[in-house]
Amino acid sequence: MWRSSEQKFGVLVVEDEEVAGRAHANYVSRLDDFYVVGIAKNASQALAVMLGQVPAIDPKAIDLVLLDMNLGDGHGIQLLRAFRTHRVNVDAIAVTASREFNVVHNAKSLGVFQYIVKPFTFPVFRTKLEAYVEYRRSLEDCPEKASQQEIDALMSTFSSEPKVRLAKKVPADIQHAVLAALKGGQALSAAEAGDLLGVSRVTARRYLEAMANSEILKRQPRYGSAGRPVLEYTLPDGAE
Repeated sequence: MWRSSEQKFGVLVVEDEEVAGRAHANYVSRLDDFYVVGIAKNASQALAVMLGQVPAIDPKAIDLVLLDMNLGDGHGIQLLRAFRTHRVNVDAIAVTASREFNVVHNAKSLGVFQYIVKPFTFPVFRTKLEAYVEYRRSLEDCPEKASQQEIDALMSTFSSEPKVRLAKKVPADIQHAVLAALKGGQALSAAEAGDLLGVSRVTARRYLEAMANSEILKRQPRYGSAGRPVLEYTLPDGAE
């Protein structure tokens, strides 16, 4: 039985893999400010829950959706658009292995609060959801009409990440996508970055080189690759 109280935020887990869904629900149950309202196994079920078509679950109890992007009967982006079409007012955090730049960009434009890339650890999960709590508590404390300073403070809670230095002449969204992909000791070649970002290898290399020249990334040869030497790009030592 999931614990609940009026002080906690209700969560709907949307995940088509049963083991992952239970794991995410377990993570939620470990956080004092949240409780699990239910688990939806696909996009159709999630939409039905939010439209009040599943008698066992009260959609009014759901404040936050933990949303996988690759669902069995559709994509998370399509589900977010369906929420908007049906005027479903709910916050969302993506919990997904999808790292494609266009998916991240579309999710952000559709109001996704945070984006958690699988695989992840509980501390990462906790940090993202704690940022959501801070945001909601800030809303509760806001007056009916906020000052510029109060608005700035509220908007700053949308990111739990520290401010990072960015390279000039490289779009910020591109740099954030690259940095997210390189977390956990990952490395990218120009070709791999091009696939991730949806741009050509030449364009990706230009972006990566600009970030390396600004000491945001580190470049090094990729050992063990046959044929022409390949450069790969990683986060600098000690950067995560």
